[in-house]
Amino acid sequence: MSRPRADQPHSRLRKHHEALALPKRPCGGGGSGETWPTGSDYNTRSAPANLSPRKGPWVAAAAEETSRPPSGLHDPTGLYLGDQDIAANRRELAHLRITHVLNASHSKWRGGAEYYEGTGIRYLGIEAHDSPSFDMSPYFYPAADFIHQALNEGRILVHCAVGVSRSATLVLAYLMIRHHMPLVEAIKTVKDHRGIIPNRGFLRQLVALDNALRMKRSA
Repeated sequence: MSRPRADQPHSRLRKHHEALALPKRPCGGGGSGETWPTGSDYNTRSAPANLSPRKGPWVAAAAEETSRPPSGLHDPTGLYLGDQDIAANRRELAHLRITHVLNASHSKWRGGAEYYEGTGIRYLGIEAHDSPSFDMSPYFYPAADFIHQALNEGRILVHCAVGVSRSATLVLAYLMIRHHMPLVEAIKTVKDHRGIIPNRGFLRQLVALDNALRMKRSA
């Protein structure tokens, strides 16, 4: 199978990263190699941010460079946010002990569950279009459930083409749904460690999620 195309030059794993330290909680369900085809591919570009640990839940970036040894893997679980280049690097995924991959830029022409055959990695693909008109909201809860389950079982890489819009939106939704973070706090949590640029349509959908969660908590 052909290697997924990289949309950002020199976008490899930076081995100076940290894991998302989260408490383990029971969670069931979920399948292997699931796909929701609903859109097409569109790319955004942004340089990855450097990382440093912070108190509480936080996100590790899978990004550039391979010059330094891994550090800060203090917890058996970990959430990583990256691009399709690192998702295609099975050697580095094995090094990070990634057990699950959530691809927010799934395409029948590029990668998929079959790419990870023989690795033990469980795959979930969402064929999302990085356009303000694309409705990502139907996937907020399924993605949050998949990430939550993955962190109970191992480590997960959430990625799209460049790792700044589609995948970042799903990670933000996860933090809001599962960790009860307001949107502003979720954005800060991620941006403390990786530059992200969700498109304006995704941001509107996250604001709607934030409002719905606030109403639910106050009911």
